[in-house]
Amino acid sequence: MLLETKVFAVIGGNGLIGKKTVSAIVSHGGTVVTASRSGRMVSSLQEKLSVEERKRVDATRVDVNVPESVENFFEGILKRHGKCNGIINLSFPKNKQFGAKFEDVTYPSFLENVGSHLGGAFLVCQKAAKILASQGGGSIINCSSIYGFMAPRFDIYKDTPMTKEVEYITTKAAIIQLTRYLAQYLKPQYIRVNCISPGGVFNDQPQPFLDKYNAHCNIKGMLNGEDVAGTIVFLLSDLATHLTGQNIVIDDGFSL
Repeated sequence: MLLETKVFAVIGGNGLIGKKTVSAIVSHGGTVVTASRSGRMVSSLQEKLSVEERKRVDATRVDVNVPESVENFFEGILKRHGKCNGIINLSFPKNKQFGAKFEDVTYPSFLENVGSHLGGAFLVCQKAAKILASQGGGSIINCSSIYGFMAPRFDIYKDTPMTKEVEYITTKAAIIQLTRYLAQYLKPQYIRVNCISPGGVFNDQPQPFLDKYNAHCNIKGMLNGEDVAGTIVFLLSDLATHLTGQNIVIDDGFSL
């Protein structure tokens, strides 16, 4: 029970990693405020939680690109639960044009996607830091990617409609540096700021892509959400009390 009596916010709790993170925090004794734009907890998550565990999951709404929404989100946590020990931001805002190849990305679309994703990360960190500082400290976890620190392996996308988006690469690299900046800046407030960089997460990608991707890995290849959730639990727990400013890579060796 690494997280017993503690309260955590999981932004993007309905995503592939988010659902497993909520479950992992609850299984380790924590209470979770899971947030999404819809404000609802997906049924697939509800079904995997026991009646008692559901009592420790609070689903609410947040839009990471609206300052008032983020402020209200954190204030609501304090009103309902009295405290917030840590925040994990797994949100991934993007527009309808996201996914285009480099030569087809328009300038306005590039700015919109980078602005919403990176801006959302900044906004969550800024508002979270204010809340955590008022309580004497806590933990913030940002989410980057293996492609935040390494060049894409474009050959694995050959013979598929997929690509690795330039906006994604740009934003994820910036999130790693934002994490380092905040870890240093927030030291006096006893706020730890770390980042995770997962490898690819399985989501019914084309088999040619999966075969090429997995060939670069060690044992498993493409990850599932639970493969990442354990690292998040560790970073939120007291086991990581003196760990800050780090980018933790979970990729089964893909980036080696």
